[in-house]
Amino acid sequence: MNRRTFLKRLSAVPAFAGLGSLLARLAGASVPAAFRRVRPSDAAWPSPAKWKELERQVGGRLAPVTSPLAPCTSAPASPACTARLEELKNPYFIADQAGGTQLAGWLDAWTSAPSAYAVPAQSAEDVAAAVNFARDNRLRLVVKGGGHSYLGNSNAPDSLLVWTRAMDRIELHDGFVPRGCREAPVPAVTAGAGARWVALYDAVTTKAGRYVQGGGCCTVGVVGLVAGGGFGSFSKTYGMAAASLLEAEIVTADGQVRLVNACSNPDLFWALKGGGGGTFGVVTKITLATHELTELFGAVSGRIQARSDAAFRRLIAEFFRHYSKTLYNSHWGEQMAFGADNALDVHMVVAGLSDDAAEAAWNPFRAFVASAPADFEVVRPIKVSTTAARHWWDYEWRRQHSPDSMVTDPRPGAPASNVWWKDNSGEVNAFLYGYESLWLPATLLKDPDRLADAVFAASRHSQVEFHFNKGLSGAAPDRIAAARETSVNPAVLEAFALVIIATGKAHANPGVAGHAPDPVKGKQDAAAISAAADALRAIAPDAGSYSNESNYFDKNFRRTYWGPSYPRLRAVKDRYDPTGLFFVHNGVGSEDWSADGFTRTAGA
Repeated sequence: MNRRTFLKRLSAVPAFAGLGSLLARLAGASVPAAFRRVRPSDAAWPSPAKWKELERQVGGRLAPVTSPLAPCTSAPASPACTARLEELKNPYFIADQAGGTQLAGWLDAWTSAPSAYAVPAQSAEDVAAAVNFARDNRLRLVVKGGGHSYLGNSNAPDSLLVWTRAMDRIELHDGFVPRGCREAPVPAVTAGAGARWVALYDAVTTKAGRYVQGGGCCTVGVVGLVAGGGFGSFSKTYGMAAASLLEAEIVTADGQVRLVNACSNPDLFWALKGGGGGTFGVVTKITLATHELTELFGAVSGRIQARSDAAFRRLIAEFFRHYSKTLYNSHWGEQMAFGADNALDVHMVVAGLSDDAAEAAWNPFRAFVASAPADFEVVRPIKVSTTAARHWWDYEWRRQHSPDSMVTDPRPGAPASNVWWKDNSGEVNAFLYGYESLWLPATLLKDPDRLADAVFAASRHSQVEFHFNKGLSGAAPDRIAAARETSVNPAVLEAFALVIIATGKAHANPGVAGHAPDPVKGKQDAAAISAAADALRAIAPDAGSYSNESNYFDKNFRRTYWGPSYPRLRAVKDRYDPTGLFFVHNGVGSEDWSADGFTRTAGA
């Protein structure tokens, strides 16, 4: 809950890794430097007969793709367009459109655009047929499950889309052992690539009384989140989603369906644990370990307004002192936001503490605020509320006890389980103006005054959010050890929080009169975000970034996303996809391609 509230404001590497990468690339040198994928306007575009053959191979499910905004293209003032724009406020409606993406785009970066054709896959064999067709016909291939990619990686014009939405089967295991391994059985859950986290939470937590580490946003797809590392509201307690990955089924560029785990294709398995979605193949299902569920989850909210700049600076410093002493542990997650209006907003969660213990944890900070009424106004008191953890995603329970916390899919006949957090509504069909994320090292907590100076300076430009659940420093040692076996930037292990600075316009669509983004404001906001991030980089110059939530224009993505893991990831990419069939923006190997993924750059 409250995973991304910004729109409410609207493994050691072997010394020979470089040589291995070079040899792998030479082995796959069948693609010349000037290689270019084909578009529908090219003579080499597949003939109708070829498309018909693909359609036969996938059981007749090949279909041309249209934009969900089609009713608005020619008549933006029409009733049909008005109705469609209302439908686009529903993440489940968007997810049911082959050409739909949860974001409408990003200023000067990308705009949601439909593929030429889509294969609504129902099996790994369907996926393999699409992969083989794209490879053999030099097509741009796109993979979409949940469609939540901030960087626009689940859509591309003139492409063939592998759409895994229908592959949403979920299966619980009392004891799971990865194929070919001799490990002790562990409780687990297997989910198809089209499954969403709310469905896993319903099956694992609400119904089975256990926990699976996933995302905070209910409608995010399971595979994309895990592929980037995967943080949720309670990651300080349960670790990264990628660290719970036991096994995956994946279709690689050669069209082979592979089962990968720690004992079979371990290099590819490691890469899938944080190396980025849509990069190494099409993952068709994953199996994740489940964990013992704590008795209680809770939410903390409040708002404190400082009456002057000096008072706000003191408030920030005192909060980080308090955080370091009381909240810097495995129980606490989610957010604090520091605004340009000198307000501190609390949107945190707590796991495994009683109501009394959670309340007591905030008493020293409450006392500090209360001691200076001339400096601080309590706009909303800091309030803690806990509930049985089993009810956290229980939509039936919430309809009775917390009806304002979730929104239900309003379409006639929609499943009762189609719900999302109300606080995520502003992200649906939103258009980004700018976005930055930085992992801040826990060493900064040793000097809260210096940290406060930087946060205050950053907040002069834009609201700054600290997502404490997205940094693993302070988590239990076993969770950190498990995360160390993933392919994400090891900086996350030393980070106490991920800072996110972002803005955009809710329910905005380029080209639709009266509903389009504002490019002038967008450029101003983007500049402010950059300035705010620079203020924090002054005290954390080597800060990494979270690939699933990051800056589209990050030219140093190989270092910020993966750090020392990148050479090894590149070697895996070159082994399993030597011709670069799978391209995503700022993905492993993307440096070899033009920005649109159609042309292999000279010398690559």
